[in-house]
Amino acid sequence: MSKLSSLIVLINSLSKSERKKVSTTFNVNENNADYIHLYTIISKSQDSTPEKIKELFLKTHQETTFNTSINHLFENILFALTQLRTNQDSYYSLFTILMHARVLHEKAIYHECFQLLSKVQSEAIRLENFSILLIAQKMELDYLLSLDFPDITEQELLSKQYRTNDTLKKIREINQHAFLYELLKYRILYRGTARSDKQKQEFNDLVISEMSIESNSGYNNFEITKNHLLFQSNYLMNMGDYKSAINSFYELNNAFEHNKHLLNNPPIFYLMTIEGILEGLRSIKDYKEMNYFISQLENIETSSNHFKLQIECVIFLYTLFPLLDTGKFEEAKTLIEYDKHNIYGKSNLLIIYRKAQLFLYTALTYLGTKEYSKARKSLNQILIAERSLLSLPQCRTIRLANLMVLYELKEFDYITFEGRSVRREIQNKEKTYQTELLMLKLFDKPLDVLSNKERDVLWKKIEPELKKIRNNKFELQLLRIFDFTAWIESKIRNIPLEQILRDKISNPK
Repeated sequence: MSKLSSLIVLINSLSKSERKKVSTTFNVNENNADYIHLYTIISKSQDSTPEKIKELFLKTHQETTFNTSINHLFENILFALTQLRTNQDSYYSLFTILMHARVLHEKAIYHECFQLLSKVQSEAIRLENFSILLIAQKMELDYLLSLDFPDITEQELLSKQYRTNDTLKKIREINQHAFLYELLKYRILYRGTARSDKQKQEFNDLVISEMSIESNSGYNNFEITKNHLLFQSNYLMNMGDYKSAINSFYELNNAFEHNKHLLNNPPIFYLMTIEGILEGLRSIKDYKEMNYFISQLENIETSSNHFKLQIECVIFLYTLFPLLDTGKFEEAKTLIEYDKHNIYGKSNLLIIYRKAQLFLYTALTYLGTKEYSKARKSLNQILIAERSLLSLPQCRTIRLANLMVLYELKEFDYITFEGRSVRREIQNKEKTYQTELLMLKLFDKPLDVLSNKERDVLWKKIEPELKKIRNNKFELQLLRIFDFTAWIESKIRNIPLEQILRDKISNPK
């Protein structure tokens, strides 16, 4: 992304309070400054491309000032936002106090300097912010050393050194838990969920390491508890043990509820926790319980517009899922059309995984309402525009949905081409869902040409295979994204998809 593109995203993401702060930061004597004119152009042209912004700027300014204006504007906005965050976020405010202490030390105002460092340490301990605590402790020791340890006994010095070492140990243990959770999430994201017992073994090294760290833990604080429960709940979800995963997420949610003062801003891990609960509840079809946790998401407060959009998207998706899962496609379509100019209009600001989710489920909704061209257009928002997604396992599910849409559009030449590509990708059967293989077989021949008798024969052959798939804990990892087996059944039996889904909810056996 170019510096201008980044600047455009930054300005378009500003909240009202942030815009006000940025405006007051601009020097009143620089009303005619080039960078202020650039800010005005971008603010008034929210949908314009970088090329269009440059063209508008050059109408009244020289080209030689363009890059300088971009850099100057970028720096001014960041400075204004940092100032604003100092009064909103403890992380920023503690660093600001540290900088004040540094200035006081440089000016030889030592008493007030050490008072500020003591204040930072107390607040960092209360907030369990051990990174800032370590910086403050090390600054204090460095400053005492530079002054030849005034008014301090050897025992007091040793005590300060011990506390600094203790902080280092806590940080190390927190990082060990965090590293394992990060590795787990990376493997799930780039290798996909476990599809076989052999693939399940690939996660065991992380589990053994996590158990070892947990059993040897010498500390009990919120960060360690958070990382442990995040690892445990995500691992269980990945293994298809949804009820146990939900219980771990519940425990983590209770830890957050009792430690609200320790939430980050934005509260990324809190959002992960609530979304994990919602995904677990969806997996066991407990849609009523989901409403409470959706309301919890609605109550999250954050100064970040970008993070607010991520929350809005999660709320939207988990309001949509019960409608899709139960075959209420028209209601799902109404929800999408109602929200068309909100989340969809800002979809370029969503993280890639979230954006992929949004357009995948939009396409599946239109598939259910038989608006296949709209479904194809939604999938193309990802398959064509987001090339970085192609290496992720998630893309295979999107391509599977795309094959369904192509099948409904009777574009069999495209199906043949795309089917070959997907087959090449899933040659390793240990990393392939049986659902995928079954669907690819069906795509080889149009079912519309079959007589009722031929459909009955095919159904008797396929039904046992579908039952086996629906009772396989690994296959359920794919079916919790969307029940592709219901679509297979609807095509073979020539029964509307919404009816199949409704029947499955009322008679899950």
